Amino acid sequence: MTNLIALILGLVIVGALALDGLIYGSEHFVYLGKKFFELIEWMAFWR
Repeated sequence: MTNLIALILGLVIVGALALDGLIYGSEHFVYLGKKFFELIEWMAFWR
C-alpha cells in the first residue's frame, strides 16, 4: 500500500465518520467503538 492510497483511505474513513456524526448524531460512535473492539478481540483469536 502506497502512502497516497493510505492517505485517501484514511480521508474516506474520517469523512464517513464525520458524515455519520452530522446526520445521526454522536451516539453511534459509542456503538461503533464497542463493535470495533469486539472485532479486534475476534481477530486476535486468529493469530
